Amino acid sequence: MYEWVPDQVLPAPGHVWDTLVELSLSGELWGHLQISAQRVFYGFWVGGSLGFLLGVGLGLSPTFNAYVYPSFKAFSQVPVIGWLPLLMLLVGIDEALKILLIAKAAMVPVAVNTCQGIQAVANQYVEVAKVFRFTRRQLLTHVVLPSATPQIWNGFRYGFTHAWLALVVVELLASSEGIGFLIVYGRQLFQLDIVLAAVVVVGVLGYLIDKALSASEAYLLRWRKAGL
Repeated sequence: MYEWVPDQVLPAPGHVWDTLVELSLSGELWGHLQISAQRVFYGFWVGGSLGFLLGVGLGLSPTFNAYVYPSFKAFSQVPVIGWLPLLMLLVGIDEALKILLIAKAAMVPVAVNTCQGIQAVANQYVEVAKVFRFTRRQLLTHVVLPSATPQIWNGFRYGFTHAWLALVVVELLASSEGIGFLIVYGRQLFQLDIVLAAVVVVGVLGYLIDKALSASEAYLLRWRKAGL
């Protein structure tokens, strides 16, 4: 209204909304979102699966934990962007690069929370299971994993959040498609209305995904309230 900043530098909300509608109606936005969704799905599936298996091993086996955890801790301290140059040399800049970086971002919180959840299982539950002569498999599937489910699910929730953030970063730096590329494309053309429209989409989708995972957690763990 006051036009303190030129519209080309900081577009008005109405202009950003019009651009968002135009991108939606043209199908360009949905094409980029579809590509980004595929990347984050495959990356999270790979990273979440590896993180869960690693977390179970770290939580159940003190020997495995003693040998592997120090290396895993060092690996997790390097941010996703730090692995970009090395992976570009190893796998190039195709889809494998993006999926590996997204998988790394998802794997760490899943592994850490799974390990902590298993280690936090009350000894009383384990002792009762031994009294009933549970096999190791029964102990894991009927006692340990159900007791650790809240912590494990938190790991998957944070893992997906990290995967979504890594997706945007990867597409900003090494991509010719996707919602992150759309931000770069708008910046290169100095069309900040496209940049802000894409940023709004990233923020809204991230918020909705987190809310959906939170609702899923409440549904899956509804038995806790029923048992009180």
